[in-house]
Amino acid sequence: MQELTEFASGNLFLVTGLIASGLAVVFYELRIKARDIGSLSSAMAIRVINDGGTVVDIRSPELFSSGHIVDSRNIPEAELLKNPAVLEKHRKGTVLVCDNGSRSASIAAQLRKGGTENVFCIKGGLAVWQQENLPVVRD
Repeated sequence: MQELTEFASGNLFLVTGLIASGLAVVFYELRIKARDIGSLSSAMAIRVINDGGTVVDIRSPELFSSGHIVDSRNIPEAELLKNPAVLEKHRKGTVLVCDNGSRSASIAAQLRKGGTENVFCIKGGLAVWQQENLPVVRD
C-alpha cells in the first residue's frame, strides 16, 4: 500500500488524468443511458401496448387524421404539457408518438422529469412504424 501511495504522490499528473478520464467515461455513459431510457423500438412499443399501454399521438389533429397508430388517442403536445395528469390513469404505460420521434422523446423526457411515470416514445416515431409495415389507420 505504501508503494501505491509513493507512486501516486510521485506521479500526481498521471493519477489525476486517470481519475479525470474515468469520471468522463462514467458521465458520458450515464448521459447516453438517461437520454435513451424512454425510447422504445417498435417491437418494444407493441409489447407495452399489448400489456395494456396507451398510445398518445402528440401531433396536430390534421396530421393525426392523415394517419395514426390503431387505437391511439390524439392529444397535441401543447395540450399534454398543460395537463400531464391526463396520463396518470394509464398505469400500464403510455407510448408517445410524433412524426420522427424527436418531439415525442422531448415531451416524454419533460413529463418524466415532472414526475409522470411509465411514459415512453417510439424511436423514429411514426416514420419508423410505417417503414416496418405496422398498421396505420386514416380518418
